[in-house]
Amino acid sequence: MAGTYGGLILYRRLLRQARPYWLHIVGVLLLDLLATPLVLLTPLPLKIAVDTVLGSRPLPRFLDSVVPDYVKHSSFRLLVLVAILQVLIVIAIRLQELCGYMLRTQVGEGLTLSFRAQLFRHVQRLSLSYHDTKGTADSIYRIQYDAPSIQWLVMDGLVALGSAGLMFLAMVYVIARINLPLALIALAVSPFVFVLGHTYDRRMGQTYVRAKELESGAMKVVHEVLGAVRVVKAFGREESEERRFTQRSGESAQAHVRIAAAEGVIVLAVNVTTTVGTALVLFIGIRNVQSGALSLGQLLVVLAYLTQLYRPLETVGGLFAGLQSSFASARRALELLDEVPEVAERSAARPLKRAAGTIEFRNVSFSYNTDGPVLRDISFSIPPKTRVGIVGATGAGKTTIASLLTRFYDPVSGQILLDGIDVRDYKLADLRNQFSIVQQETVLFSTSIGENIAYARPDATQALIVEAARLANAHDFISRLPQGYRTEVGERGMTLSGGERQRIALARAFLKDAPMLILDEPTSSVDVATEAAIIEAMERLMRERTTFIIAHRLTTLEHCEIFLSIEDGRLVSVRSDVSSAMRDALLLAAGEVPIQRGKADD
Repeated sequence: MAGTYGGLILYRRLLRQARPYWLHIVGVLLLDLLATPLVLLTPLPLKIAVDTVLGSRPLPRFLDSVVPDYVKHSSFRLLVLVAILQVLIVIAIRLQELCGYMLRTQVGEGLTLSFRAQLFRHVQRLSLSYHDTKGTADSIYRIQYDAPSIQWLVMDGLVALGSAGLMFLAMVYVIARINLPLALIALAVSPFVFVLGHTYDRRMGQTYVRAKELESGAMKVVHEVLGAVRVVKAFGREESEERRFTQRSGESAQAHVRIAAAEGVIVLAVNVTTTVGTALVLFIGIRNVQSGALSLGQLLVVLAYLTQLYRPLETVGGLFAGLQSSFASARRALELLDEVPEVAERSAARPLKRAAGTIEFRNVSFSYNTDGPVLRDISFSIPPKTRVGIVGATGAGKTTIASLLTRFYDPVSGQILLDGIDVRDYKLADLRNQFSIVQQETVLFSTSIGENIAYARPDATQALIVEAARLANAHDFISRLPQGYRTEVGERGMTLSGGERQRIALARAFLKDAPMLILDEPTSSVDVATEAAIIEAMERLMRERTTFIIAHRLTTLEHCEIFLSIEDGRLVSVRSDVSSAMRDALLLAAGEVPIQRGKADD
């Protein structure tokens, strides 16, 4: 297989993933193996009809000892026996197929669900830098469409190859017992099938990988457009986006056409090879019947078994073609699973119940990539329960400071201390549980208003949810809705106004009751009246909490006690006067550097 993993390495990893289902997989294999003796019985009624009913040969020995004499001596009764055997064999085969199908489906779906859940769990734990770089569409594709490869490779690959191999050996043995030369002739074509498959595997592996990447790229276009459909409509870009999607999808379609052509060639080559083998056996078999070395019934049995003999070879040939796509998907899924979070919890991380809220940055620098630092040597100290305003021009690094506090990213150098301890020494979940975050773009889920508020505390009672909404000045507008707190907000909460979404986010923060608060442009997209209601709720929320407010509006910052002015990733001033801080912000926006002054100087 082309790519990072060889076939054996990939199968070893997938089998480790499938460990909880090993017993079930063995059950499927045993059911598949049961097909071998049933298939061996399939031509038996035909042989009896030709050699015994129409001819004068005795019944096969294993039947001769159990069939009563009054049946043996009557052609009619033998014909009835043939009919009954035919029906019983077909019923047994169909029951075996039904049981195998049901168990195979159950195990396969279980494998896929388990693998998908593991990928989804891992993706959620990856650092934001991974999602910033890769985007979400590719991860979605790998979870939804690449994860089922474990089912296809284990159930349709490994189990199918095992049962096909046993079937092949059984058929060779039976044909050899009837006529060894015919078995050798039939067997002679099998190496060609494996040579064809190996050649296909070597040449087409990378093509399948490329096809998966193109499919993921087309899905990314859909994800981006539907996520920004208002922007697309506002700029009238529907046709342009359709062309972009069609171009990406067209490239994917062309790759699949090339794959289909290659698959057709390999299947055709395998079928031609087995057909040549069948023709040779038929030619020599008829010559043996003419010479009396073989009965007609035996030849018919050999030809029936030959069909079953070549079926596993054709299965293997088809697997070489069909499983290449699964190999490509499995590789992509495992590559996602191998991604290591840049922000990882230390092995001896300490628990944290409730922080006092003392924050200190010591010479902190940070960069998202190699383009250059976003923050440069930032140092400041914040006492507990202090309200901190962060001002500066857009892109100065204000939001990055908040992201470092919650360890969405780790600094490249320096330390961030919470209550005198490096934040990297805390358990990650405990650290993030110390912060309530209200962002400029409020994120709501497509559930009810009550469930969105309770997202911060899933076990909260209805009374607590309502109280949080009251504190956030959200209860009145929620009560006016026809279904109140059970009202569905739609995807991303788009059935609500911006101010309503923001107040639900504040209610969520009230319900979480964390000791520290981050407010990132909480009033930037609301009108004056709504801003007043939000600021009133924010004032209640900030009481007795260490708070960081990122904002450009004076009204949002007027309750802060310390102001950090950021320019081009550097801390240029620390002030305690809001008007001076806003003047700094205006100077920074104009490209001028404010005078560095400390709190005591003000």
